[in-house]
Amino acid sequence: MWRNASRHAAGAACAVFAFSAQPAIAQSPAEFFAGKTVTMICSAAAGGAVDLNARQVAKHIARFIPGNPTVVVRNMPGGGHLLATNFLYNQAPRDGTNIGTVINMMPLHQVTGGQGVHFDTGKFNWLGSTGVSNLTIMVWHTAGVKSIEDVKKREVMLGATGVGSGSYLYGYALNQILGTRFKMVTGYKGIADIDLATERGEVHGRSGASLSGLLKEHPEWLRSRKLFPLVQIGTQRDKLYPDVPLFHELDATPDQREILKVVASPVLIGRPYLAPPGVPADRVDALRKAFWAAMKDAEFNKEAAALSLELNPIDGPTLAKVVQDTLNTPPGLLAKVKPILAPEGMGKKKK
Repeated sequence: MWRNASRHAAGAACAVFAFSAQPAIAQSPAEFFAGKTVTMICSAAAGGAVDLNARQVAKHIARFIPGNPTVVVRNMPGGGHLLATNFLYNQAPRDGTNIGTVINMMPLHQVTGGQGVHFDTGKFNWLGSTGVSNLTIMVWHTAGVKSIEDVKKREVMLGATGVGSGSYLYGYALNQILGTRFKMVTGYKGIADIDLATERGEVHGRSGASLSGLLKEHPEWLRSRKLFPLVQIGTQRDKLYPDVPLFHELDATPDQREILKVVASPVLIGRPYLAPPGVPADRVDALRKAFWAAMKDAEFNKEAAALSLELNPIDGPTLAKVVQDTLNTPPGLLAKVKPILAPEGMGKKKK
């Protein structure tokens, strides 16, 4: 009897082991996302163009993610957008329940050795971008300058969130390359704070401003020329500002123009959306398809037009290639760019 009981116990144990050794049945994306909340981390403060864009995408992408989860936006400004980018890479769950939008400077900031980088943009799962809008350096009408040449002769203060942001890097780069006298004033929480400081006269303007964003946020400033662009950052001049030169069209040597093109390269990324590394491939595919379906959706496009959100969408795989191209900048050219964008002491707050 004891022998039989032992045999039954051994058999039961083997059965349990065999059952536990079986691989878990994988959930489909629809099964996984059903009933869940997806958090969209936004690297900018509430109220600006980046935040508005994120909230529109969140509202509509939820309709196309399998399982129809709830999508909510969580603002995480700080450190020139580095706080959110580092969080998404190092701390966010890697299961598809956290996605995000960060500024397009992050790949260039990484490859040039910028401070505060604890991520590899080449390993993010890029979902897509809502499009490309020219950036600009905008100044208030009382700044006393009308062109980049004027800024070589007198100091112009630009508000900035942090050294990893376009609000810092574009003005700083022109100082290093062309000898302009932009004074970068860091420490502002978000773009809205910089704009308020500009209106109050604390600073003269900001760098890396989106033309489409400004047309939405402050159309009266642009119409009355209280605020106006000195230079555009992009591949071609905006149709509304055909007389404002592009970065690489400024009076510079051929070598300087090549450097300026690299500095302007983030504009090709537009307003990107991503998921952390390590998210299962089928969920990444589902999120990419949902993003693209939202971009093509008539209701989304109608609302975006009403809000003056510029749309020229880029799909996930194409966006991933643009990011990789930035990371693969030729070493010789990169060696010229690095000292300009990430010199020793660049991260120190300006007095």
